[in-house]
Amino acid sequence: MKSEIIVLPEDEHNRGLVKNAHPSDWVNPEPAPRYNLVVVGAGTAGLVCSAGAANLGARVALVEKHLMGGDCLNYGCVPSKAIIRSSRVLGEVEGASHFGVNPSDSVQADFSQVMERMRRLRTKISEHDSVSRFKSLGVDVFLGEGRFIGRNSLGVDGKTLKFKKAVIATGASPFHPPIEGLDETGFLTNETVFSLTEKPGHLAVIGGGPIGCELAQAFRRLGSQVTILQRNDQFLPREDQEAAVLLGKTFEREGIRCILGADVKKVEVVNGKKIIHVVSKKGDEKIEADEILIGAGRVPNVGNLNLEAAGVEYDTRKGVHVNEYLQTANRNIYAAGDICFPYKFTHTAEVLARIVIQNALFIRSKKHKSLIIPWCTYTDPEIAHVGMYEKDAQAKGIPVETFTRYFKDVDRAILDGEDEGFIKVHVKKGKDKILGATVVARHAGEMISEITLAMVAGKGLKTLVNVIHPYPTQSEAFKQVAGQYYANKFKPFIKRLLERWFAWRR
Repeated sequence: MKSEIIVLPEDEHNRGLVKNAHPSDWVNPEPAPRYNLVVVGAGTAGLVCSAGAANLGARVALVEKHLMGGDCLNYGCVPSKAIIRSSRVLGEVEGASHFGVNPSDSVQADFSQVMERMRRLRTKISEHDSVSRFKSLGVDVFLGEGRFIGRNSLGVDGKTLKFKKAVIATGASPFHPPIEGLDETGFLTNETVFSLTEKPGHLAVIGGGPIGCELAQAFRRLGSQVTILQRNDQFLPREDQEAAVLLGKTFEREGIRCILGADVKKVEVVNGKKIIHVVSKKGDEKIEADEILIGAGRVPNVGNLNLEAAGVEYDTRKGVHVNEYLQTANRNIYAAGDICFPYKFTHTAEVLARIVIQNALFIRSKKHKSLIIPWCTYTDPEIAHVGMYEKDAQAKGIPVETFTRYFKDVDRAILDGEDEGFIKVHVKKGKDKILGATVVARHAGEMISEITLAMVAGKGLKTLVNVIHPYPTQSEAFKQVAGQYYANKFKPFIKRLLERWFAWRR
């Protein structure tokens, strides 16, 4: 039974979003006798699977219980980056005096307009993921909750979809930490924070991962007082330590209160305010906030799918179990995206979906284990990474050499006033094989692709020495890093060669 979807606030933009992503007047089609592919979940992985398979001539059914576009469109990349862009304008204005520009009046964000802009742009982008578009591609779209009723069949809205192959692409949801009083007090996640219409006076962010860090900085720049509580002793604990420390200093400079090693014991409401009880190295304290945002990771959406009936193995922490070909324990059912993969990114979901199309419809050949996956946290500066960290290589017994170029020594970064950051590249000791790299810069997410391309193409770091970069650009730092490698490797040899040459000349 389909239920009407309402996205708050219920304005013209969100009504347009729902019209595209889950229209209330949609009538599910009559199922085909048998589908080549049934896809459960219309997030990035599900949409790519459906469109790709239909384009190849397969008979495809797509099942979605909530909003087409999934987390990325509705609660993730799209709305967050719209808000981050507005907050960056504020950040640039606040630092304008460093460029000899002095705004005559105090510039403040109109929070309601920032959020209205986000909703308007999100609705425009939702046209790409709409029910009507996928119908036009030849996909049978079924709105409603899908549950497996056998090894080769799925039920939705009272109808049975029989399939030759199926894909589980139901994604993940925010993790709700078991903090005493949290449910009673109320809190925001990435699924609800974008419905705000009034700026929180004080926003407390529990969790210093990508979501927590991005939104903490954005809301601070938009005018909220922000406290970020991180259980670990480092923001973004997966990332390079030097990068995380730099980000922490940026947060503190911008007025974000940062409490690392924070253990949140309980939350409660006192006189209309949310009180957070925290224990850290600084002692016990109570933090008063207007809103609490949880950014403590994500958990796979495996509930209510009746996976047992389909013979699909899973657990609630890692999600659906798959082999290197993305097959589940039922060899006719595959999985793609956040439901089965540790790297929960939109671009990862897309590439996994393309692997599934190949393996499910043609010869099983493509594997996911050799993927070279970049990612980026869109703070300011951004932190982007690809491949191994130094600690990963050391754990595998791979000897490592690291070459670093700081932007304080890069002309364009100095001129741009963006000289906090670096490019750090790890290579196998004695070789130029690139193992991994981290970029910390205003546009690190754009820059990391140069290293990613080199790794995918099997090109070593010395190749970048011969790449001509326009001057002045910040990306020129890649060539300078490669130059460090080249000098380190060949300087002793060249020195000996020259010594012999001059000795011969004498």
